Amino acid sequence: MNANDYTPSVGAGAALALPPAILAWLRQVARSRTADPFWARPALAGSALLAAALYLINLTVSGYANTYYAAAALAASKSWSAWFFGSFDAANFITIDKPPLALWVIGLSVRVFGLSSWSVLLPQALAGVATVVLLWLTVRRTFGPAAATIAAIVMALTPAAVLIFRFDNPDAVLTLLLVGAAYAFLRGLEGGRVRWLALAGVLVGSAFLTKYLQAYLVLPAFAVTYAIAGQGSLRRRLVALLVSAAAVLLASGWWVAIVQAIPAADRPYIGGSTTNSVLDLIFGYDGLGRIFGGSGNPGGTGGAGGGAGGFSGTPGLLRLFNAELGGQISWFLPSAVVGLVSGLILRGRAARTDLRRAGYLMWGGWFLVTAAVFSLMSGIIHSYYTVALAPAIAALVGAGLVDLWALRSRSWIGGALLAGSIAVTAWLAVQLLGRSPDFVPGVDVVILAVALLVAFIVALPRRVELDRLTLAALGIGLAALLVGPAAYAIDTINTAYSGGDPSAGPAVTAAIDSTRGGFGAGQGGGQPGGGAQAGAPPAGGFGGAPNGTAGGGPGLGAGVAGGAADSTLVDYLVANRGSATWIVAVDSSMNAGSIELASGEPVMAMGGFNGGDPAPTLAQFKALVASGQVRYLLVEGTGGGGVGAPGGTSDSSISAIDSWAASGGTVVDTGSSAGGTLYDLSGASTSGS
Repeated sequence: MNANDYTPSVGAGAALALPPAILAWLRQVARSRTADPFWARPALAGSALLAAALYLINLTVSGYANTYYAAAALAASKSWSAWFFGSFDAANFITIDKPPLALWVIGLSVRVFGLSSWSVLLPQALAGVATVVLLWLTVRRTFGPAAATIAAIVMALTPAAVLIFRFDNPDAVLTLLLVGAAYAFLRGLEGGRVRWLALAGVLVGSAFLTKYLQAYLVLPAFAVTYAIAGQGSLRRRLVALLVSAAAVLLASGWWVAIVQAIPAADRPYIGGSTTNSVLDLIFGYDGLGRIFGGSGNPGGTGGAGGGAGGFSGTPGLLRLFNAELGGQISWFLPSAVVGLVSGLILRGRAARTDLRRAGYLMWGGWFLVTAAVFSLMSGIIHSYYTVALAPAIAALVGAGLVDLWALRSRSWIGGALLAGSIAVTAWLAVQLLGRSPDFVPGVDVVILAVALLVAFIVALPRRVELDRLTLAALGIGLAALLVGPAAYAIDTINTAYSGGDPSAGPAVTAAIDSTRGGFGAGQGGGQPGGGAQAGAPPAGGFGGAPNGTAGGGPGLGAGVAGGAADSTLVDYLVANRGSATWIVAVDSSMNAGSIELASGEPVMAMGGFNGGDPAPTLAQFKALVASGQVRYLLVEGTGGGGVGAPGGTSDSSISAIDSWAASGGTVVDTGSSAGGTLYDLSGASTSGS
């Protein structure tokens, strides 16, 4: 039996009424390998408990968090058709602007447990715990349990991870699927078993159905690693890669093919697209548009978010360290780079199929490709996207620390590199904490002092009799480096987040403060209706920033103040709905979500997420009014779609609908104190185009 096999076990678990194959798989997952120390399983359990505490404690503080996805989850719980398509509303007018797999998970949770903050957010928290456990198991296969435990702790405490595993955006499920793919890939690499590679392909394809092309950023790393380190001849490796590629394409394409084959009249409009096509969404707004700008994404020197790459600063090689992204992901970037470079050098003369070198290649490729894309892309990039980097960074940190510690026993170079990694990482922590001078003041000085002392001890010539003390000092140094992310994590756990652009941790100076008051706050405009956090949202909607920074979109308007639907308006709409399919039509999904959640009834989100989709046209809307499916239209403060709509302007069809309602509809006074105008269209003329 080699080191990668597990010891069979026959124990109390055999008495469970489960099939033998399932019991064997559970034993493989739960048990340590024969070469592992006694503390390996407790370390795995401790990592899982840490993740559970970080992601589950005070989970409901954010309410429904992103009402856009929460409303879609409600729709999915009420209609299997809406569940399949990923529709925003149960009546299937328009889909969300992402593929539906993450929504499938949340929708099932709401269907089983009923609508609540807990049922909406629990799947993401459980995905986070599973991600940490899977990462531990994956890193252990190549670098051992010590590296796996370090990686799991770093992953669990990464601020972007703490945020997104407590939030209902699709990135939580995406990250879990990609880490699962890495685990399956390494299993296939070990024994050359094609079925594991096929499973890795299926998981990447499933990740594609969670967030489209972002899922494919790991594929270059997988392909290069297997081509170099896979078992068997080059021909056999190429065949295995082709099988895996076919699995990726099949898993990615089956839902797309079905939706594309259904006539447009028999399905909801594809939100985020300009042509009512999934392919347009994949290669446009959600795909190449994110990288190069355009297709509803900012590009060049302007656009949504007030600059190229909206919301996360100017594209460039150092973007991951800027004020918007740095505190989310970059705490251990120096250690990850040192670990990757030193690991590849140390294993440079190893056998072609060496698993440690393969681990460095896989995680290193994942890190480099994803970091390069995030750093240079000109389209929309939110700070929470960086959670996709966390598994690779964490794995490289764990592997690098363990291998450099082993090198220290043979050469002073190991101690010097280890000391340098600790010192630079501590310096970066001081810089990141310094951007929030009123947040845990003085902690940065302690971190730096402890880390420099540990670096000095580690760099000293090795003395065998002092190895345990030096190892203890290294542990203290690692703990000191984790203080900054841990402080961010605690702040995140105790903060209420909402909207589409949340950011973990405290507010930072010299930052584009889009997280505290919505899309565009402090950015000179941008998409209205973004995310608020840390305290009461601004009165009148998501648009303003509570710290007084300029910018932001218009207030959310009628019916939705501070992210909660106005009860007076909702009660009126429900009571007067009659036989209408949708209780009200609203200018965008962002504005409609809270009304849908409060009423439990379908709300027509005209123009999709930001009001810019060309759906419905004026003629289509008039037909819906004439047939009695729509009676009320809620026009927000500015009307006519969103600033960040495809093409960067308000959509003309929504503007035309608003103008028609103003000329022919009847203004309704519901007694609501929120802004905006509610029109009763039952008496409006629907003739003409």
